[in-house]
Amino acid sequence: WSAAAFQERALILGAGELGAKVAQEMERRGDLAMHLAGFVAVKPLAVSYHSGGAATALAREIAGYPILGGIEDLDTIASRNGISRIVVALEDRRGQLPISQLVKLRVQGLRIEDAHTAIASLTGRVWLDTVRPSWFVFSDGFHRSKLNLILKRSVDLAFGIVGFVLAAPIMIVLAVAIRLDSKGPVIYRQARVGLAGRTFQVLKFRSMRTDAEALSGVQWAVENDPRVTRAGRFIRKYRLDELPQFVNVIRGEMSFVGPRPERPVFVEQLRQVISYYDERHSVRPGLTGWAQVQYRYGAGVEDAARKLEYDLFYLKNMSLFFDLVIVLKTVRIVLTGFGAR
Repeated sequence: WSAAAFQERALILGAGELGAKVAQEMERRGDLAMHLAGFVAVKPLAVSYHSGGAATALAREIAGYPILGGIEDLDTIASRNGISRIVVALEDRRGQLPISQLVKLRVQGLRIEDAHTAIASLTGRVWLDTVRPSWFVFSDGFHRSKLNLILKRSVDLAFGIVGFVLAAPIMIVLAVAIRLDSKGPVIYRQARVGLAGRTFQVLKFRSMRTDAEALSGVQWAVENDPRVTRAGRFIRKYRLDELPQFVNVIRGEMSFVGPRPERPVFVEQLRQVISYYDERHSVRPGLTGWAQVQYRYGAGVEDAARKLEYDLFYLKNMSLFFDLVIVLKTVRIVLTGFGAR
């Protein structure tokens, strides 16, 4: 048997910009057992022979994949090409969605999914540039049963206590190093926004000078921040500055896994310019999160928007198993410093 025999064959319905984006992400994920057969166009696409556009011909491919035909032949194209998955990537579905054909194919066992769901699955984040409000309402996921929430809190409490006890010797050593390295308190308290928008005091080992914001005021932390002390540079690389947050977990202010809590002044700024930003406050913030293990270090509005895309993906797929995956990725960062934020 060849590997190709086990590949899932996919078809993209819609040959526009959204469809091209799905195709690019499928190609980028070469690790998937999926082969993109091509596109089905809603209507013929004209392209210019010449730069002036005087002569035209019908487009035969998009993003390097063939246009296999028109929407009226969708079921025939799917059958002829052995399609098992159809991604609907229509920018405007009104009057264009072939409902009867899609129903027929769905009943025959084909998987039909929205382009935004496909992109989220392929990239591990919800693309705010393309997603619509209706997607949040009608897509699968975002389930949080009371049982799962109770289990998550129970796991947080148990591991918070165990983690604090096991980390105590390390925290004592770090406290001594911080005190010897620079003047000021060992533990730094800072207001952060948590569950349901409530403010709490997050605990961290101090990694900056005590006068870090005396002149500049509140500002984003940046990579290679000149305000960071020598000891702070080391504990930040391995995320050891976060160890006191075991106390925040035990108190119920934080979870092991969730969106990282942000400072109130930045939350006020970001909720004004980033859609759905407050949705990250629908769960407890975490010691670590999907955004932290997937996205590079960054500060500012654009980076906050990208991190939110990962946070929304976490909220959509939240589960104890997903939490375990994130914790294991975090342990790798802590032990190796690889991918540290």
